[in-house]
Amino acid sequence: MKNMYVAVIAGTLVAMSSAMQVQAGGADIYNAKCMACHASGAAGAPKVGDVAAWAPRIATGMDAMVASVTNGKGAMPPKGACADCSAEDIAAAVEHMVSNSK
Repeated sequence: MKNMYVAVIAGTLVAMSSAMQVQAGGADIYNAKCMACHASGAAGAPKVGDVAAWAPRIATGMDAMVASVTNGKGAMPPKGACADCSAEDIAAAVEHMVSNSK
């Protein structure tokens, strides 16, 4: 029984660590690749923190927002400025921007 508790606690800690890494990764990707447009609003990009600009985008859901980044939208080319980003990287960056724009 004791081993089961240790396994459950270890699994929980691993899951929490992974979630924190994705969140940190999203911030790193945003800072390196997305900030140039999403901090200034260049080319019509919604500024991070602009609740009114992000609300209709957030309402579409994460899948739709990630698809917009992946496929490109308006002046933003596919994958934005992150041609070497994986799907997980893009999702993490979008999540970072969303969490800072609610």
